[in-house]
Amino acid sequence: MALESQGTTLEIATGSGGAKTITGVTLGAITKIASTAHALAVGDVVTFASIVGTTELNGQTAMLTAVETDAFYVAINSTAYTAYTSGGTATPVAYTAVGEINDWDGPGGSASVIDTTHLGSTAREKLMGLMDEGQFSFSLNNVFSDTGQQACRTARTARTLKGFRLTYADATVQTWNAYVLQFATSGGVDDKVNGSITLEISGAVATA
Repeated sequence: MALESQGTTLEIATGSGGAKTITGVTLGAITKIASTAHALAVGDVVTFASIVGTTELNGQTAMLTAVETDAFYVAINSTAYTAYTSGGTATPVAYTAVGEINDWDGPGGSASVIDTTHLGSTAREKLMGLMDEGQFSFSLNNVFSDTGQQACRTARTARTLKGFRLTYADATVQTWNAYVLQFATSGGVDDKVNGSITLEISGAVATA
């Protein structure tokens, strides 16, 4: 069944919430984090700190892909990490909705192609290069008092890499980091003030 666009929301990272205390880490292709009554949800993004033992997690930021009452899971392959000893926190990223969006395009992009052809080749030989998630662009009703739109303008002026979260009507979530390359406005006779924003995505896009 087709997914309806109506109800989709875009948010920009604007701070952090209260840190959640970590009581355990189960290593694996998907890492399980024990945290009593954490109250986090799928699609939330957390940053790890002060973990003893599994220090490789410290400083990493990841999106929750599944949750239990006293634990949550992140798409970090920790199979080669050091065993957990004690302590640690997971601090959730706080997001602000970007208001009155009309349409969007992205995430998208492609990978580069590495040509490995040599004199012994009988046809072109190639490798797939790194993924480039490209750009995310959207149009909106320009509302100068909207805090999400203000955050986008501030990020563009400061040239700051920001986190973004796109939540679809079926609760599927995508998160990524991006720079705000453009925030343009337009208008005309018998029309509203319109805006268009272009984000340049840096790194991978996570989906849950």
